Amino acid sequence: MPNIAVVGAQWGDEGKGKIVDLLSDRFDVVARFQGGPNAGHTVTFDGKRHALHHVASGVFRPDTRCVIGNGTVIDPRTLLQEIESLRSADVGLDGRFFISDRAHVILPLMTRLDALTESAAEEGRRIGTTQRGVGPTYEAKAARWGLRMGDLLDRDELRRLVGCMLDGAAGQRLRAAGEAPANLDELVDAAWDHGQQLRPYIADTAMLLNQWIDEGADVLFEGAQGTLLDLDHGYYPFVTSSSTLAGSLCSGLGIAPTCVHGTLGIFKAYATRVGSGPMPTELIDDPLGDLIRERGKEFGTTTGRPRRCGWFDGIAARYSNRLNRFDGVCISLMDVLDAFDELHICVGYRLDGKTIETPPASAAAGDRIEPVYETLPGWATDTTGVRHWEDLPENARRYLDRLGEVIGAEVSMIGVGPDREQSIVKPGSWLASEVVA
Repeated sequence: MPNIAVVGAQWGDEGKGKIVDLLSDRFDVVARFQGGPNAGHTVTFDGKRHALHHVASGVFRPDTRCVIGNGTVIDPRTLLQEIESLRSADVGLDGRFFISDRAHVILPLMTRLDALTESAAEEGRRIGTTQRGVGPTYEAKAARWGLRMGDLLDRDELRRLVGCMLDGAAGQRLRAAGEAPANLDELVDAAWDHGQQLRPYIADTAMLLNQWIDEGADVLFEGAQGTLLDLDHGYYPFVTSSSTLAGSLCSGLGIAPTCVHGTLGIFKAYATRVGSGPMPTELIDDPLGDLIRERGKEFGTTTGRPRRCGWFDGIAARYSNRLNRFDGVCISLMDVLDAFDELHICVGYRLDGKTIETPPASAAAGDRIEPVYETLPGWATDTTGVRHWEDLPENARRYLDRLGEVIGAEVSMIGVGPDREQSIVKPGSWLASEVVA
């Protein structure tokens, strides 16, 4: 079986967790390669809903090894709470859970810096971050004054590094905002304690992954946020702080591109976004947008904030495919559209009276886009109980065929509900032949 990447293809919240969970029983390893506790992956099975923020979504398969890679950022306190929650659900981690010693650590002062930065931004320029300290931690990593998971295991080095943070950039920014930096001893003691609890899981995961791949293990690579939030390719500055593309998994896990054999892109059957930034197809003050939000339960797993909702954006989807080159795509939450008599797909952009074929680099220009829609008939039929492709309503299959044409990639799978069993793989598709067979 090939090693496959699962990548969010929109603005996040596409249902990656469900798909990773569904596929992970066919893989030996599931590895997260970017993001932090700002990610919220939801897995539902046996009538129970589980929310994950750090741990890879394959954790519920008892024979699957789970890796948090070096490209992630980790809040040890949140991670320990997540581990305890998994233990309470009788999910064992010993011997199959691994955290990169090179992943960067989110300290409490990073969370405070995140909140200060967001509140200080002028109206209309606030990113709408989760304020979990993710951005400042990636910033510290790039500026080379960050703290890594391996540093939590060396008390003297830990104290030196945290002291440099408080005396340097982090402490200066807090003092400039009128706040006293945290107490050095308290920060070090807490971080050391967290490190001791996590010590059994901290390892050189790049070495382990390469060793497992050389031994013939099959690996499922799990992204956190969506492609359209990529630091380079999203509507900057309304983006996340890491690269979300399939290509970034190589640096985020320490493996070669030749180890990646395919990419599955996850799209919702419509569009959603949390936070600020352009969203051309958003249904603002529109009862149809409210209906999508209500039926899709479109509230953030991490923040609980209501998501912005709109029609499927085919231009952004084609752009996402161009950046990732999907071998197949999954269309999730198809059942949310069961209540609509007609559906709209954005198949073109007009900007300042001119037709454009790709999202502009400028967020200001993105806000001026006028979407061009194509209308298709809905199916007005409950699909939540459908388990076979041929049993889908004709108009639902027609909608999926058109999405595949607009995206430029084969629709290999759909979701018709939150449970792992409410998933349908298209017979004869890439996913059916390469992964599910």
